[in-house]
Amino acid sequence: MPGPVRKPVQKIAFLRSVEIRRADPYIQRCVRELDRLGVESCLFHTHGTADEGDFPGARRRLDPAVSPAELARVVAEWGADAAVSISLPCENALRDATVKALLEARGIPTVMTPLPSTLALCDKWETKQLLVRAGLDTPRGVRADSDLLAGRGVPVPAYADALRASAAAIGFPLLSKPLWDSTSMGIRALPDAAALDAYLAAPPQVSAVIEECVSGALCSVDIVGEPGAYRVLPVCWTGTAGAEPVFTFADLRWCGPRPEADADFAPVAAGLTALCEELGVQGSVNVDMIYTGSRYVVLEINPRIGGATTLSCAASDTNTFDALAGMARGRYDAGPVRRTGWAVEFLSPELLPPSVRTDLMARLKVVTAHELVIDGTSHGEIVVFTLAEGDERQTVKHLEELHRTTGWPRLEILDKTRALLTP
Repeated sequence: MPGPVRKPVQKIAFLRSVEIRRADPYIQRCVRELDRLGVESCLFHTHGTADEGDFPGARRRLDPAVSPAELARVVAEWGADAAVSISLPCENALRDATVKALLEARGIPTVMTPLPSTLALCDKWETKQLLVRAGLDTPRGVRADSDLLAGRGVPVPAYADALRASAAAIGFPLLSKPLWDSTSMGIRALPDAAALDAYLAAPPQVSAVIEECVSGALCSVDIVGEPGAYRVLPVCWTGTAGAEPVFTFADLRWCGPRPEADADFAPVAAGLTALCEELGVQGSVNVDMIYTGSRYVVLEINPRIGGATTLSCAASDTNTFDALAGMARGRYDAGPVRRTGWAVEFLSPELLPPSVRTDLMARLKVVTAHELVIDGTSHGEIVVFTLAEGDERQTVKHLEELHRTTGWPRLEILDKTRALLTP
């Protein structure tokens, strides 16, 4: 017997919690295409600023403390036929998953992973158990309960010693990571038993995962889709993993040819896709991993778009926001995705002067160049550019000439780019 007929989608609400410029230029292309199709868009955002150039549709700025119930009410009163979550980090993904439950109770389908699965993926320990059951490689670890360590609630005198024994079985060095954080904040290095003793004597206020420290190349991948139709975007390389956490944008971030790593990733991609199917993922998830040169170790699965979404879209000539809007309209095509060339991203501490911006645009295939603002603080200019395989030397030459005539980008950025493209 056929299911209920879904009414045409004429109004889509986009839910956002951080500066919309991090989605540039793909969100603008998506909204303009929706407008061409006769679909009205509205951005409901709680942080940052947005004008017509940032989001060429309706825009409503809401209080950052808005409750899920209030957000759902405002979206429904606007008359949305569907909604799409494009929020990050994970605490805001959880907000939107709650909004999904409230909106769908009103008959408004919302592209977001269901609330029970979002809750599990926001919790690092729960995610670790899911990864183990799925047969995926993840760092060995133990959960450190803040209440038990602080003596709150039921007294368990042996708890700290139990953690010491568990840590010794895993082996040092270790890292402590808050259960509920997805921005590398609050990570604490525990290089030896003495450091663990100091940690247990003055534990953090929040529960954590204490896990083995894996060294290798940091990388991430976005998986986009819904049950029965997922596509895995190319792996993006984002830095180096070690005993100490580093700022997310401290190194070059790039997507490009790496044949052995790509071959090693194929079974991991299959395992992650199967896990998304099991969890009923809808929308996008961002998977953080470490590649050791022989295996991929999965650190976490963030139930949201990722910080490298623009990079992965640029490297594959796809648009994740188009895909999300397609799901909202019931017209999603999961088609195959492949890397189409290089995409490189770097952060310049200096903002681009207008003359340098013009020169940069003339020399390189720039995807985006805009100020990076995190929690109200400017970190400089984030730049993403693409190039075809075979154009590596010419691209480096363009950057060298730009540096020689303008001093931009900094020599350290130029050196890293040169080492990547022309090793």
